[in-house]
Amino acid sequence: MRTSRVADPDCSIAQALAVVGDWWTLLVVRDIAGGTCHFDALRESLGISRKVLSERLVTLVADGVLEKRLYHPHPPRYSYHLTAAGQGLLPVLVALQDWGGRYVMGDGALSATSPADSAETRRVHALVGTRLPETALAAATSTDRAGEAEVDPVAATPWTVLYCFPGAFAPDTQGYPPGWGDIPGAAGCTLESCAYRDRLPEFEERGARVYGVSTQRPDQLAAFAEHARIQFPLLSDAELRLTTSLRLPTFRAAGTDRLKRLTLLLDAERTVRGVLYPVQDPAGSVADALSLLDEVAASTDTPTVRSR
Repeated sequence: MRTSRVADPDCSIAQALAVVGDWWTLLVVRDIAGGTCHFDALRESLGISRKVLSERLVTLVADGVLEKRLYHPHPPRYSYHLTAAGQGLLPVLVALQDWGGRYVMGDGALSATSPADSAETRRVHALVGTRLPETALAAATSTDRAGEAEVDPVAATPWTVLYCFPGAFAPDTQGYPPGWGDIPGAAGCTLESCAYRDRLPEFEERGARVYGVSTQRPDQLAAFAEHARIQFPLLSDAELRLTTSLRLPTFRAAGTDRLKRLTLLLDAERTVRGVLYPVQDPAGSVADALSLLDEVAASTDTPTVRSR
C-alpha cells in the first residue's frame, strides 16, 4: 500500500484519509462488502458515473484495498473484492453507520433498538429480497469451546432463521458492561436464546435451521452455550462481516460494536424472505419467528415483514 503525501505525514488519520477520505470511496467499499462486485452493478447501485467509478476502483486497487479477479476473459471483465486491508475497513463502516444513525439521523440517545417508524427500521425492513453474500463466521456451541469451526450463516436446509442479539454471557465470565440494563432493548438475550432452545424441534419440523448471531468473541458465546445448554450454533460476527454485508443496525457499548436485536428468515438461495424488527419482546419473538416462517413458506412469492 502506498503512502500518500499529505500535510501531516506522521499522522495515521491523515494518511488513512488520503486513501479513503473521498465521498465515493467508502461507499464503493460499502457496496463491495455487501456483495456487489461487478462494475455495472456498482455503478447502478451507487448512481455514479463510469469515469468516477473507474477512477475510484483503480485507486483502491493501487492502494491495496481491493483486488481484481478475472471472471470473463473475452472481453476481459473483472470483479472487485476486499483485501485484508479492505476487510480492516469494516469497523470503520460500522462506526460511521452507528454515528450517523445516532447523532445525524437520531437524537443522540444510546439504544439497542429503534422506533417502528424510524429510518433505521425502514432500512432493516428493506432487506427483504436481499441476497446474503457467501461468508463464514466462527461457531461456538456447548461442544466447541474453542470456536475454531467456521460456519456459513445460511444452512443447507429450506429455511434459515438468524436471530441477532446484543450479548449473552455465562454467570462466571466477565459479562455485561456497566449500565447494560439501562440501554433500551439490550436485556433479554438469555431469555431469547433459551426460548429458541426449547422450541427448536418446531423449527426443525418446518425445515428450518436456527443460528444465533452476536459480535461477541467465540469463547464468550461458547461459555454461554454451555451454561444455557444451547444445542444449535451461536455464531460470532466479531469481525463484522455479516453486519457490514447487510448493514445490520448496531450500537456501541463498553467499546464494542453490538448488534441490535432482530431476526432474519432466509431461504435456501440465501435471500432474505422475512424480517422481525424492532423486537420488543425477546422471548415472544420466537413465536413470531415461527409464525413468520409459516406465512412465508405458505406463500413463497410474498416475503413478509413484521414489527413487534
